[in-house]
Amino acid sequence: MPLTDVAPLEASTEIDAPPAQVWALVSDLRHMPRWSPQCAKTFLRGGEMKVGAKMINLNRRGLLVWPTQGQVVDLVPEKRVAFRIKENWTVWSFDLEPTAAGGTRLTQRREAPQGISDLSVRLTDRVLGGVDDFTVELQRGMAQTLSRIKADAER
Repeated sequence: MPLTDVAPLEASTEIDAPPAQVWALVSDLRHMPRWSPQCAKTFLRGGEMKVGAKMINLNRRGLLVWPTQGQVVDLVPEKRVAFRIKENWTVWSFDLEPTAAGGTRLTQRREAPQGISDLSVRLTDRVLGGVDDFTVELQRGMAQTLSRIKADAER
Protein backbone atom coordinates (compact mmCIF):
# COMPACT_ATOMS: atom_id res chain seq x y z
CA MET A 1 0.00 0.00 0.00
CA PRO A 2 1.24 3.48 -0.75
CA LEU A 3 2.10 5.82 2.08
CA THR A 4 -0.74 8.35 2.29
CA ASP A 5 -1.24 11.55 4.29
CA VAL A 6 2.32 12.64 3.58
CA ALA A 7 3.05 16.14 4.88
CA PRO A 8 4.65 18.45 2.33
CA LEU A 9 8.29 19.36 2.81
CA GLU A 10 9.15 23.01 2.27
CA ALA A 11 12.11 25.35 2.56
CA SER A 12 12.46 29.00 1.52
CA THR A 13 15.15 31.62 1.18
CA GLU A 14 15.36 35.29 0.29
CA ILE A 15 17.66 36.01 -2.64
CA ASP A 16 19.11 39.42 -3.43
CA ALA A 17 18.37 39.10 -7.16
CA PRO A 18 15.25 39.78 -9.22
CA PRO A 19 12.89 36.92 -10.14
CA ALA A 20 14.05 36.94 -13.80
CA GLN A 21 17.62 36.25 -12.70
CA VAL A 22 16.59 33.46 -10.29
CA TRP A 23 14.25 32.03 -12.92
CA ALA A 24 17.10 31.80 -15.41
CA LEU A 25 18.74 29.37 -12.98
CA VAL A 26 15.89 27.25 -11.58
CA SER A 27 13.97 26.90 -14.83
CA ASP A 28 16.80 24.77 -16.24
CA LEU A 29 16.59 21.62 -14.15
CA ARG A 30 19.86 20.38 -15.63
CA HIS A 31 21.53 22.61 -13.01
CA MET A 32 20.18 20.50 -10.13
CA PRO A 33 23.39 18.44 -9.71
CA ARG A 34 25.26 21.67 -8.93
CA TRP A 35 22.88 22.49 -6.10
CA SER A 36 21.31 19.32 -4.75
CA PRO A 37 23.29 17.09 -2.39
CA GLN A 38 21.39 14.07 -3.75
CA CYS A 39 21.13 14.67 -7.51
CA ALA A 40 24.29 13.67 -9.38
CA LYS A 41 23.06 14.24 -12.95
CA THR A 42 19.92 15.35 -14.77
CA PHE A 43 19.29 14.59 -18.43
CA LEU A 44 16.49 16.56 -20.05
CA ARG A 45 15.05 14.55 -22.92
CA GLY A 46 14.56 16.72 -25.99
CA GLY A 47 16.47 19.59 -24.38
CA GLU A 48 13.52 21.98 -24.06
CA MET A 49 11.95 22.96 -20.74
CA LYS A 50 8.18 22.81 -21.17
CA VAL A 51 5.21 21.12 -19.57
CA GLY A 52 5.46 17.45 -20.47
CA ALA A 53 9.25 17.48 -20.84
CA LYS A 54 10.81 14.33 -19.45
CA MET A 55 14.05 13.90 -17.60
CA ILE A 56 16.20 11.18 -16.12
CA ASN A 57 17.95 11.87 -12.82
CA LEU A 58 20.83 9.98 -11.31
CA ASN A 59 20.71 10.30 -7.55
CA ARG A 60 23.40 9.37 -5.10
CA ARG A 61 23.99 8.83 -1.43
CA GLY A 62 27.53 7.73 -0.68
CA LEU A 63 28.26 4.75 -2.93
CA LEU A 64 24.56 4.13 -3.62
CA VAL A 65 23.35 5.45 -7.01
CA TRP A 66 19.80 5.17 -8.38
CA PRO A 67 17.88 6.60 -11.33
CA THR A 68 14.50 8.33 -11.31
CA GLN A 69 12.29 9.54 -14.12
CA GLY A 70 10.71 12.97 -13.93
CA GLN A 71 8.23 14.94 -15.97
CA VAL A 72 7.61 18.69 -15.89
CA VAL A 73 4.00 19.19 -14.75
CA ASP A 74 3.89 22.97 -14.31
CA LEU A 75 5.92 25.80 -15.81
CA VAL A 76 4.97 29.46 -15.34
CA PRO A 77 7.83 31.77 -16.37
CA GLU A 78 9.41 33.65 -13.48
CA LYS A 79 6.91 32.07 -11.05
CA ARG A 80 6.93 28.27 -10.89
CA VAL A 81 8.46 25.07 -12.17
CA ALA A 82 7.31 21.66 -10.92
CA PHE A 83 8.11 18.10 -11.86
CA ARG A 84 6.69 14.71 -10.85
CA ILE A 85 8.88 11.71 -10.10
CA LYS A 86 7.42 8.59 -11.68
CA GLU A 87 8.84 6.04 -9.22
CA ASN A 88 7.58 7.58 -6.00
CA TRP A 89 4.78 9.89 -7.28
CA THR A 90 6.14 12.97 -5.50
CA VAL A 91 5.98 16.45 -7.01
CA TRP A 92 8.96 18.75 -6.52
CA SER A 93 8.64 22.47 -7.22
CA PHE A 94 10.32 25.84 -7.07
CA ASP A 95 8.09 28.89 -6.55
CA LEU A 96 9.38 32.44 -6.99
CA GLU A 97 7.85 35.56 -5.47
CA PRO A 98 9.20 39.10 -5.83
CA THR A 99 10.13 40.80 -2.56
CA ALA A 100 9.53 44.45 -1.68
CA ALA A 101 13.30 45.05 -1.81
CA GLY A 102 13.54 43.90 -5.45
CA GLY A 103 14.75 40.39 -4.66
CA THR A 104 13.11 37.00 -4.80
CA ARG A 105 11.66 34.64 -2.24
CA LEU A 106 12.41 31.14 -3.53
CA THR A 107 10.50 28.20 -2.07
CA GLN A 108 11.22 24.56 -2.77
CA ARG A 109 8.53 21.99 -2.00
CA ARG A 110 8.07 18.27 -2.12
CA GLU A 111 4.46 17.20 -2.10
CA ALA A 112 2.84 13.80 -2.38
CA PRO A 113 -0.77 14.47 -3.43
CA GLN A 114 -1.25 10.78 -4.33
CA GLY A 115 0.90 9.48 -1.49
CA ILE A 116 4.27 7.81 -1.95
CA SER A 117 4.40 4.57 -3.91
CA ASP A 118 4.72 1.28 -2.06
CA LEU A 119 7.87 0.45 -4.05
CA SER A 120 9.52 3.68 -2.95
CA VAL A 121 8.52 3.18 0.69
CA ARG A 122 9.92 -0.38 0.73
CA LEU A 123 13.20 0.67 -0.89
CA THR A 124 13.53 3.66 1.43
CA ASP A 125 12.98 1.40 4.45
CA ARG A 126 15.44 -1.25 3.27
CA VAL A 127 18.19 0.84 1.68
CA LEU A 128 17.94 4.46 2.86
CA GLY A 129 17.38 4.05 6.60
CA GLY A 130 13.61 4.39 6.71
CA VAL A 131 11.06 6.96 5.62
CA ASP A 132 11.39 9.19 8.70
CA ASP A 133 15.19 9.44 8.56
CA PHE A 134 15.18 9.91 4.79
CA THR A 135 12.56 12.67 5.11
CA VAL A 136 14.85 14.52 7.54
CA GLU A 137 17.71 14.07 5.06
CA LEU A 138 15.55 15.46 2.23
CA GLN A 139 14.60 18.49 4.33
CA ARG A 140 18.28 19.22 5.07
CA GLY A 141 19.04 18.74 1.37
CA MET A 142 16.41 21.31 0.42
CA ALA A 143 18.10 23.90 2.65
CA GLN A 144 21.45 23.10 1.01
CA THR A 145 19.93 23.32 -2.46
CA LEU A 146 18.42 26.73 -1.76
CA SER A 147 21.63 28.10 -0.25
CA ARG A 148 23.57 27.02 -3.34
CA ILE A 149 20.99 28.56 -5.70
CA LYS A 150 21.14 31.76 -3.63
CA ALA A 151 24.94 31.85 -3.92
CA ASP A 152 24.75 31.39 -7.70
CA ALA A 153 22.05 34.04 -8.13
CA GLU A 154 23.83 36.62 -5.98
CA ARG A 155 27.20 36.38 -7.78
